[in-house]
Amino acid sequence: MSAPTRILQISSYPPPRAGWAVRVEFLKRQLERDGHQCVVLNTGTSRKIPSTEYETVMSGADYVRKVWRFCSQGFLPHVHVNGHTPKGLVLSLMAQVVSVLFGRRVVLTFHGGVEQTYFPRDRAPLLVPAYWLLFKLSRAIVCNNDAVKRLIAAYGVRASKIFPIPAFSLQYLQERGADLPADIEEFFGRFPVVLFSYVRFRPGFFLPELIRAFAMVAARRSDVGLLLAADMGHSEENLPERIPAQITTARLDERVLTVGDLTHEQFLTVMARSAIYVRTPVSDGVASSVLESLSLGIPVVGSENGSRPPGVITYPATDPDALATALLDVIDRRPEIQAALPRPEVRDTLADEIALLTDAARA
Repeated sequence: MSAPTRILQISSYPPPRAGWAVRVEFLKRQLERDGHQCVVLNTGTSRKIPSTEYETVMSGADYVRKVWRFCSQGFLPHVHVNGHTPKGLVLSLMAQVVSVLFGRRVVLTFHGGVEQTYFPRDRAPLLVPAYWLLFKLSRAIVCNNDAVKRLIAAYGVRASKIFPIPAFSLQYLQERGADLPADIEEFFGRFPVVLFSYVRFRPGFFLPELIRAFAMVAARRSDVGLLLAADMGHSEENLPERIPAQITTARLDERVLTVGDLTHEQFLTVMARSAIYVRTPVSDGVASSVLESLSLGIPVVGSENGSRPPGVITYPATDPDALATALLDVIDRRPEIQAALPRPEVRDTLADEIALLTDAARA
């Protein structure tokens, strides 16, 4: 075995188990199994909650002190960011600068798809210099797919240092068969057809449109329920209050079950027992949950974002009528659709990313 390395993951981390936090959890586990030292500097919603799994971040000054401390101990930062928040951009640049002061350039993972709030460059021209610097200072850049790679390269970044590695790996599918909470079991017992979706209470998840679409489905079929795994962190526009009110007004309280954070094992267990997985955001690129669903043979109805894999039935994100039509069609033709559902390639992308990280750490 090659010499062990020290990696500092700068990222959100569970709880909640959402988005790239799950990927970082898998990376940490595998790095440690392979004999490397991996510390997570948690910049997510749980960052102030003490845990043996990660280092807390109590303030901006605390963040800089800890990045400095770990860089001084020989850790290579692996920085995770997307194109949605200036705050994430600033934190990433700060880590870049600190690492350069210690003579090393970070590995950057740029999450998300081709349409984000401040990415690509035509979405936020004033931030182009900041994103150019972010990408330029990185030793290597991991992104979602080839389409995102081309958009990063358009900032004037050398394409040869950009590596499309999907945030999905064969290890993800090995965690199944978990016991489910009683309320979820009861819900599956009441509804032969369960639609399942992971959501956040943010405008980008188009929750009002999802509920309107489900109301149309519920009006046509009495055997269908909607199960939402909802992350309450960083809620916006009063959505945690507005969405339950919308559900009540539509008389869907008995037809919609909203649950909080699920373990990855529970998430896959729910997905495998559901009739359809519904994916509503457009900024997610090739979402790992979409690939998980397809791998399990569960049809996916997802918003069109230019990056959906083959087999996903797409609809315009802002059109609840189109979503309802797609859902009713898939419910009616589910055996036929499942029989023809293409399975995505399932490879060990954790090994690919870890090889990139450890090579950079030894350089």
